[in-house]
Amino acid sequence: QVQLVESGGGLVQAGGSLRLSCAASGRTFSSYKMGWFRQAPGKEREFVAAISRNGGVKYYADTVKGRFTVSRDNSKNTVYLQMNSLKPEDTAVYRCAADPGPLGAGFVRSSTYEYWGQGTQVTVSS
Repeated sequence: QVQLVESGGGLVQAGGSLRLSCAASGRTFSSYKMGWFRQAPGKEREFVAAISRNGGVKYYADTVKGRFTVSRDNSKNTVYLQMNSLKPEDTAVYRCAADPGPLGAGFVRSSTYEYWGQGTQVTVSS
């Protein structure tokens, strides 16, 4: 079992940057694929990014591709989401998720992930 805690959210102006962190408990962090999802008020949860267990494979939603970068440091049990060129439409609660095993075809589905953090609010003002 793994527990996830996000940090790094906040209020930023459009065009600014934030880096989210997701710290995981447990000794087997490197055996989990990781995902980032977000949910804006009144909208469904949507996939943002995913990263494989060793960090060698990464996927992004089209809406964030070229602006966001997902990375991980298995020695620190932490996954990151660097968000640049932020837009007001990026405003949402961002949550990280973990699931054991390889990064397969279902990485965009929230149902793929077994463990979730509580989330961190990101607000981008225009």
